[in-house]
Amino acid sequence: MEEGTSKSPSHLGGTVDDATLVGDPDPFQWDTREGCEVRQILDRVADKWSLLVIALLDRRKLRFTQLRREIDGISQRMLTVTLRQLERDGLVERTVHAVVPPRVEYELTPLGGTLHTTIRALVTWTEEHQGEIAAARADYDAREAADTH
Repeated sequence: MEEGTSKSPSHLGGTVDDATLVGDPDPFQWDTREGCEVRQILDRVADKWSLLVIALLDRRKLRFTQLRREIDGISQRMLTVTLRQLERDGLVERTVHAVVPPRVEYELTPLGGTLHTTIRALVTWTEEHQGEIAAARADYDAREAADTH
């Protein structure tokens, strides 16, 4: 690669029609910058464990053990890490009740509730289009199988 040449998708050298970039002159910039907060937030809220936790906490409080029971395949450590990260980001609130043994509950914050609305829209889209996606996958798999023979 020549000196001064960027590997960034934001430097596509005229391969993208400028008309497609109206409103966002560099739609890939957030994805290529090291340490970009938008990328960090998307990585956090879009991982499978966070999505499941947020979905389960919709309009209800749950204890750690309830969450772990509901989320198939999550380890205790991964659930702990996920809840701490969501709490740090202001999406989940942790409440410790002063009883013996201590009882800890988790619930979505108002900010987390707004994210749940977005997640619900994504789930709805997936449910509405799952047949089309299954057909596309079957077509792709058939083409791949034909190409290998």
